Amino acid sequence: MGTEYSGRGDPRRSLDLLWGDGPRPARGPKPGLDVGAIVRAAIELADADGLDGLSMRRVAERLGAGTMSLYTYVPSKAELLDLMLDHVYGEQAATIRLATTGDASDPAAALTVGWRDGLRAVATSAWDLYHRHRWILQMAHSRSVLGPNEMRVFDASLRVVDGLGLDGREMVAIVDLVAVYVGGAARGAVEALQAPGVTGQTDDEWWLARERILAEKMGDGAAFPTVTRVGEAGGFDVADDAASYTLAFALDDYRYGLEVVLDGIERRIEARVGVDASPVDRPRVDH
Repeated sequence: MGTEYSGRGDPRRSLDLLWGDGPRPARGPKPGLDVGAIVRAAIELADADGLDGLSMRRVAERLGAGTMSLYTYVPSKAELLDLMLDHVYGEQAATIRLATTGDASDPAAALTVGWRDGLRAVATSAWDLYHRHRWILQMAHSRSVLGPNEMRVFDASLRVVDGLGLDGREMVAIVDLVAVYVGGAARGAVEALQAPGVTGQTDDEWWLARERILAEKMGDGAAFPTVTRVGEAGGFDVADDAASYTLAFALDDYRYGLEVVLDGIERRIEARVGVDASPVDRPRVDH
């Protein structure tokens, strides 16, 4: 599974397409074919088969069009990937707005939650997006797409920590911290979900094949006293018995870790602003 980089297309062509300013063919090679249809078809393919199975040829086949006709609308796969990412970011932007303001369409709607619930909503929106569109985890995000929907996600996320007395760089760093944490946690959970299909073994089968051998190697556990003690104290138990063990473990770690991240942000706000940063009473500081 290779890593794809966003932002590799021609800057002018990519940004024009992302912002809807690109040239529109006077006559389409196929009735009903447009950039939106191409992007939606590509996302459907990536959702089903990942980015390794995505090509302009397969998108054309899904649309019942000739491969060359797609290039009339989208110059290359590089631009297509940017368009795909920004399209699904639109889902996330709407989710964040709905969760934090009750209005998915109005970017200026008043916040109805405190910063902690707001950041939790941002995290949940990203977590859900990674699971709906697992191919996003095959994308490197060091270079932004710079499309309108990505900007909407960023704007909605920053609004959650605006007015707390933090400077601009701190606000961006907090939003980035949550994004990086969720991305890493989601990767582990998605890998757990995909492991049985990729390896041909369920979690139970994998553990059963190794449990007895590992017990032989570890003996009475005296060589690993902390691991042994923590295990006996329930350190490797999971809360959800309905899910596979590996997935349940990843979910437990994610939920616990997110609260730790939010606790750290709370302490940072309190130290920086010098007020109680309790999410119950949202502190506002005039800039």
